[in-house]
Amino acid sequence: MKSQAAVLHGVGQDWQIETIELDPPRAGEVLVKMSVAGICHSDDHFATGDSVPDDNLSALIEASGMPRPEWFPLLGGHEGAGVVEEVGAGVTSLKPGDHVAVSFIPSCGDCRFCATGTSYLCDVGAQVFSKNMITDGTSRRHLGDQDLMALMQVGTFSEYVVASERSFIKVHDWLPLDAASLVSCGVTTGFGSGSVCAGTKPGDTVVVIGAGGVGMNAVQGARAAGAKHVIAIDPVDFKREAAPSFGATHVLSDAAEALALVKELTWGVMADAVVLTVGVLSTDLIPLGLMLTRKGGTCVVTAMTPLAQMSVPLILSDLVNSCKTLKGSLYGEMNARASMPMLLSMYESGALKLDELITRRYRLDEINTAIKHLREGSNIRGVIDFGLEA
Repeated sequence: MKSQAAVLHGVGQDWQIETIELDPPRAGEVLVKMSVAGICHSDDHFATGDSVPDDNLSALIEASGMPRPEWFPLLGGHEGAGVVEEVGAGVTSLKPGDHVAVSFIPSCGDCRFCATGTSYLCDVGAQVFSKNMITDGTSRRHLGDQDLMALMQVGTFSEYVVASERSFIKVHDWLPLDAASLVSCGVTTGFGSGSVCAGTKPGDTVVVIGAGGVGMNAVQGARAAGAKHVIAIDPVDFKREAAPSFGATHVLSDAAEALALVKELTWGVMADAVVLTVGVLSTDLIPLGLMLTRKGGTCVVTAMTPLAQMSVPLILSDLVNSCKTLKGSLYGEMNARASMPMLLSMYESGALKLDELITRRYRLDEINTAIKHLREGSNIRGVIDFGLEA
């Protein structure tokens, strides 16, 4: 079938609206008509080249035994929700008409990591940067005579998506698909970063640096975990103005300004956890994050540096002698099939804000305007609404 989609042809280029061809779903696969797709910085990292390895890094990847990905043409989008249109043979968890949210990391349920409750590290996730399906190793998405890479094996910047059953999670049909879309990536990643991954406990002090689509939910996660003080830091005025409604107790425009405030609030102990959720992480922010972190505390790195920045400055004596933890976070260390229903239940009860996260809606053909606003930081979360008319 044909589908209108946003495709990226190379680093530094704009997204192009193309008519792509999708093969019918085969065994273990599902066809979904998209309703909403979130605009996330992870999508833009491929346009800027921040997430595309250079030749030296690609050579290292190959030397490790992994194939060198063919990144372009790239079908973008990894956050979204829609309605199942068709299922392939052997699909048991979904049927046509079901409402689903996308899980940008598919989980097999059988590998060591899934079996030990860390499905965000599922072995199948190693295959998400391939033009071939995780089901049978063949391609299902095409642009003319070229096969398409679909971001995170989904590619939600498309009217229709064909992906593995493992990449979708059924949600209640009475819930807005907007809300389901948000918990498929940004909300879950942020909420988990500020709560589960940070190890936040009642009475803690948590600093969140970057209050966008992920960071604002790190604020919500920290407060839900019982943090006494949640300091949200962002240079954009309207994000600082919005942050208290999501649970921030203090707001600042510059991370360096937080040193004095955190010292005052904690009687010199410093923050129990610092969460880095900026759009693009500059490596010089990491030493500052650790300076804000107390002895024995945790600095959570959810944001990404450009792949070219392979060296991170550290004051190693502080890290070691103060027993601090510098910790990477994927999906906020939350497991999609458990966390998405939990977060949506919190939304239904009024304990989690989702609707308020959406700053602007765009048609698919407005994708480059949406990316411009993302780079400017003028949205908390922008979404493509496939129901919008020109």
